[in-house]
Amino acid sequence: MVLKALADYAKEDQSYVPRLDTRSSRWHASAAGNDFEILCTGPKFWDDRANCGGGGALDLAMHLFGISFKKAARLLAERNL
Repeated sequence: MVLKALADYAKEDQSYVPRLDTRSSRWHASAAGNDFEILCTGPKFWDDRANCGGGGALDLAMHLFGISFKKAARLLAERNL
């Protein structure tokens, strides 16, 4: 939900078959002029292209936009997330 709300574009990859956790999904997204391939499992995410991840909306906002914790918190508040 947060990825879709933050990204300029986000589409789930319907061809993705999870190997370890059946709750996992893969998304192709674009935000702040950058493209991402994000694996999501619950609140955790992993960016396959950048080889890094995190957990929760704040970490995701910080990763997508390359911003600080305070700016990410402000962005989420502005978007009511």
